[in-house]
Amino acid sequence: MPNPARPTKLERREAARERARAAMAAQKKREARNKLLVRSGILVGIVAFVAVVALVIVTGIKPAGPGPRNMASDGIVIGKGLVAERTAALTAGQEPTPTKTPLTDKVAHIRLYGDFLCPNCGAFERQNGSYIKGLVKSGGATIEYHPVAILDRASMGTDYSTRAANAAAAVANYSPDSYFAFNEALFAAQPAENSEGLSDARLKSVAGDVTGIDNLKSIEKAIDNREFAGWVADATSRAGDNAMRGSDLKKFVGTPTVIVNGKAWDGTKLTFTEFVTAAISDTTQN
Repeated sequence: MPNPARPTKLERREAARERARAAMAAQKKREARNKLLVRSGILVGIVAFVAVVALVIVTGIKPAGPGPRNMASDGIVIGKGLVAERTAALTAGQEPTPTKTPLTDKVAHIRLYGDFLCPNCGAFERQNGSYIKGLVKSGGATIEYHPVAILDRASMGTDYSTRAANAAAAVANYSPDSYFAFNEALFAAQPAENSEGLSDARLKSVAGDVTGIDNLKSIEKAIDNREFAGWVADATSRAGDNAMRGSDLKKFVGTPTVIVNGKAWDGTKLTFTEFVTAAISDTTQN
């Protein structure tokens, strides 16, 4: 028996639009009746991925584009000495290659999905950034940053989440070893939700203030031209379409999503430091 005919690209897009509209309606109902939980300054589950599905699929304003170099997994891996791993760029629409992380090396492999406008992500950075920096710098951990854009709707029409993630992608592409410092600086300058966010000029200024950054002119041009905005949309959509491969999460539900050695941290039982320590201990016993 022949296989059923594969839906056309237009049919798949229309089906995706319908799923996005239904998801938006369901999310509005949930937001109307649910209260958010707070623990240690982190709001649990505040950001729903459905918003970006609606933005990317229904409006269709961000065309696909090639990805930045050094983000073949849709994330950039930073290791000992805060040095980034080098990888080739994804072509437009190409599926990412998940990072292979050994679980027997007494190292914490941290994967972090964040939105630069997300207040939870800012709180996580303030509380754990210094700890992560020391651990990664010493070789006790790697961190894989996945910038996503799910809060464009909360930046008064300026698409700040996309613009900030595009700027981060530009740094990954043109000055990868500056990524950790740029991420740190961008969260230090984090604007409030429901504001216009940082201007492109301010994003360029933040990049320019990073000590030792390379190819600044190229980064500034990428910020002005939204060079990686299409990739940001694709990577954000892929985060929601794919199960959190290599982890115990079944799906991406919001930011920050933090995974250590394949296990998701939810902040309800252990502090992040305790969770990392336990994750390393688990790997040494295997």
